[in-house]
Amino acid sequence: MTLRRSAQPGHRRKFLVIIDDTAECERAVYFAARRALHTNGIVVMLYVIEPGDFQHWLGVEAVMRAEAQDEARRVLGEFAEKMRKWTGTEPEFVICEGKRSEEILRVIEEDEDIAIMVLAAGTGKEGPGPLVSSIASRTATTFPIPITIVPGSMSDEEIDGVS
Repeated sequence: MTLRRSAQPGHRRKFLVIIDDTAECERAVYFAARRALHTNGIVVMLYVIEPGDFQHWLGVEAVMRAEAQDEARRVLGEFAEKMRKWTGTEPEFVICEGKRSEEILRVIEEDEDIAIMVLAAGTGKEGPGPLVSSIASRTATTFPIPITIVPGSMSDEEIDGVS
């Protein structure tokens, strides 16, 4: 496990947010943005492009990969614009391709300043959401950093009160 360096001189605490198409994702970004603002931190937005079943069609694979990269940049740009509006700060972007759980751990391992991961729980009957469920199923001893789970139903004002 990599030693976190966010509290050392010359480093800043980074809040990792996984960007996806869930409704609650915006709540996680808002919380991370407000928390980073209040603690002089940085938000890292991670977008993971999961591999598809098109490896045997090389021409199609290249086109689909380029489209996925374009979509990732578009979505990250939308969240960055919201963050600028909310806090006047700029996030860092990371786009990678692979299995989401593996890429999350790889990014955390590679950036010693990532100190906290922020997720938002879903509000539907299905439960907290697939990402929160998969992370929660890991034991506390195997995940390398603390995780903050924001209730997906929290308003901006409620998040402001706790961030």
